[in-house]
Amino acid sequence: MSSQMEKGLKYANEDYINEPTRMWFGPWYRKSPYFEATLRYGCKAYDIYNRMYLPAEYDDMETEYWALINDVTVWDVGVERQVEITGPDAFRFMNYITPRDMTKCAVGQCKYVIHTTKEGGIINDPVLLRLGENHFWLSLSSSDVLLWAKGVAVNSGMDVTIVEPDVSPMQVQGPKSKFVMENLFGGDVLKMEYYELMETSLDDIPVVITRTGWSAELGYEIYLRDGSRGDELWERVMEAGQPHNIRPIAPSAIRRVEAGILNWGSDMTLDNNPYEVGLGWLVDLDQEADFVGKEALKKIKAEGVTKKLVGVEYLGDRIEGYLAEFWPIVDQAGNRIGHASTAVYSPRLEKNIGYVTVPIEFASLGTTVVVQSPWGDLDARVARKPFIDPKKDTPKS
Repeated sequence: MSSQMEKGLKYANEDYINEPTRMWFGPWYRKSPYFEATLRYGCKAYDIYNRMYLPAEYDDMETEYWALINDVTVWDVGVERQVEITGPDAFRFMNYITPRDMTKCAVGQCKYVIHTTKEGGIINDPVLLRLGENHFWLSLSSSDVLLWAKGVAVNSGMDVTIVEPDVSPMQVQGPKSKFVMENLFGGDVLKMEYYELMETSLDDIPVVITRTGWSAELGYEIYLRDGSRGDELWERVMEAGQPHNIRPIAPSAIRRVEAGILNWGSDMTLDNNPYEVGLGWLVDLDQEADFVGKEALKKIKAEGVTKKLVGVEYLGDRIEGYLAEFWPIVDQAGNRIGHASTAVYSPRLEKNIGYVTVPIEFASLGTTVVVQSPWGDLDARVARKPFIDPKKDTPKS
């Protein structure tokens, strides 16, 4: 690999400065209940997500990836802040703020949902947990749903209470995660189906467990309901996982792209509607209930979209690291027509893969587009996504 390419492929800030960058830890960003444990276990870098510190690197991306694929990993994802909605009208309000039909979500189930603006733009794509008839949590991506939901409630005429509870999730992901969870919580945890939840405790540490995760591997999330017990919970999980080669990692960019999982803020933003990014299946236009953005989304679906997020295979040398900014996509005349939001190397596929957003006429399988990377032009060929396990057999196993 040329020195120019190595420079172009380095992590976020190294393209722009010649000296190492340090991050200051201060009270202006929040720390999860597991923060001290992540430092103790060797976290080398942090990202900022939902105004909190998110572990971004313990080891190189591929080493962490193989730990996830082969064994079991633990992630501090306390940045997935919860919005709790309760009250006599909580169900009706939840049905109003998501296009997904909540009559199809039973108590004890989770659902992947989106929130949309009046114009149909994507505000967030949380996992919803239904803990009771009128008791919901929204486990958020990096945008402020708490204030938005409170604003919607003001003139809704509905009796709801909207707060951020003392809840901090961690993820236990990988094929051996079931052994760790059984050790901690007993055999009942193995009876849970994909996207189900269970309220329980680890001795006297109160938690909610879900069969969910951002890895598309067999995995669980443990939602801690008492932030003062974070370090204790972390060590209990590590102890239970020791026979199974457990290790802390950052959320795996490689695995989530292989799985076709999108990242709010890069692959989709407030400027995108669900149909542009392949999330139209989360919009139930046929339900009787009204919801925010319903008329706009009806119109968008009827008229069709003019651009689309698609998976691609990047041709050329192996890509290391991740994008520090969007890479422009140009037509043959050099005019910008779109952008690349994600690019990673998949060790199992032995290919560079990622996502691009392009005009609809460039979105067909096999179409080649030109991506302007920091080290020169790259050809990228539109490919089917998810790249691995399209039926999600692995996390359902």
